[in-house]
Amino acid sequence: MSGTRRFFGTDGIRGTANTAPMTAEIALKLGQSAGLCFTRGAHRHRVVIGKDTRLSGYMIEPALVAGFIGAGMDVVLAGPLPTPGVAMLTRSLRADLGVMISASHNPYEDNGIKLFGPDGFKLSDDTELEIEALMESDLSGQLAASAKLGRASRLNDAAGRYIEAAKASFPRGLRLDGLRIVLDCANGAGYKVAPAVLWELGAEVIELGAKPDGFNINRGCGSTVPSFLSAEVVKNGAHIGLALDGDADRLIVADETGAIVDGDQVLALIARSWHQSGKLIGGGVVATVMSNLGLEKFLGSLGLKLHRTAVGDRYVVELMRAGGFNLGGEQSGHMVLADYATTGDGVLAALQVLAVLVESGEPASRTCQMFKPFPQKLKSVRYHDGAPLEDAEVQAAIAEAEAELNGSGRLLIRKSGTEPVIRVMAEAEDGALVDRIVEELCALIAQVAARLRDDAAVAEPVA
Repeated sequence: MSGTRRFFGTDGIRGTANTAPMTAEIALKLGQSAGLCFTRGAHRHRVVIGKDTRLSGYMIEPALVAGFIGAGMDVVLAGPLPTPGVAMLTRSLRADLGVMISASHNPYEDNGIKLFGPDGFKLSDDTELEIEALMESDLSGQLAASAKLGRASRLNDAAGRYIEAAKASFPRGLRLDGLRIVLDCANGAGYKVAPAVLWELGAEVIELGAKPDGFNINRGCGSTVPSFLSAEVVKNGAHIGLALDGDADRLIVADETGAIVDGDQVLALIARSWHQSGKLIGGGVVATVMSNLGLEKFLGSLGLKLHRTAVGDRYVVELMRAGGFNLGGEQSGHMVLADYATTGDGVLAALQVLAVLVESGEPASRTCQMFKPFPQKLKSVRYHDGAPLEDAEVQAAIAEAEAELNGSGRLLIRKSGTEPVIRVMAEAEDGALVDRIVEELCALIAQVAARLRDDAAVAEPVA
């Protein structure tokens, strides 16, 4: 099935709360349509719903519940729980569908809805289009009869189930005793479970961003504001700092000096650990086109290959499943550990980092900084109409820049999938060369984009 996506983006449905498409009306329609789409067979169908801590969750959740009940599905409410926890419960409860209400690292004003199939994986594009087609159709004759409406119940031990599953991923026989850890929960979905996991494994946990009020999710804290974590690690004399995002599927680390350890370094750390223990499957790791060339060189030194995908954790998971890999991730902090989870999980990734730290006995600054990143620069150019990248002068300049890099670096130029900008990224060992290439290309693209805009304005007929 193919077609234009009206509601679903690259990671579910997302938008400003109480404004289309993130309204109670659309959430109701989504619940009805997804419920009908996943009603397959004569068994009693059920859906698991989790959420983060945004105020608008109180609006979106009951609308979804009403939709699913109207489609004849029983609803299991898990309350605030990390996105990977919802995926895990969907499988362990043998549910037909899982739903996470979250806008991840976005501010509280936004919200989103992510759907998981019975296998715990995010839905395919075709299935999302099938649901959209139902949402735009007349469902009046397809919903459940009065006697076959669903029921809603709350799963009181949802957090406990996730905590135990997370602890089970930590190497047997290891403990976190003696470790002082600063943990920033971003006032989000992991605010209860993440501190509990670390404390129960023996750590001294200094909690940050663990007092959500509906408005403060990701505000000045979490994985997108790592400077807050760094300062608190140094201030508290901690051995390491860990920062999650709003739905706890990302991880950013700070070592004991406050230096940031991004997703590429975490991926390298886990890859080497698993490779040395014989646990790594597939002879390589999956990451996106944004991952640093230093990661690729480091993995190559271990005899491992880096396989790149488009930006987005769903594309990382797709390639992992297709190629039989059990480790993948993004520079932004999404870490997919396929032995334990079907989607990115910040808590599980943190436990793998901590396991290496405990086993090495070395400080985090020596353990977590795995390679020296190549100088990398990313800049965006806004454009309006036309296709500036197809301009002959731009194409010639790109070819010249690639020739200058001459295999010693990378040049990546792409249109954003979410806004009208062109992103220009270059990396190489020569930082000055990287700066010059990016600045010159951006200036030229901006110049061509302005010319195309002016040409379009001149060509527009006067009414």
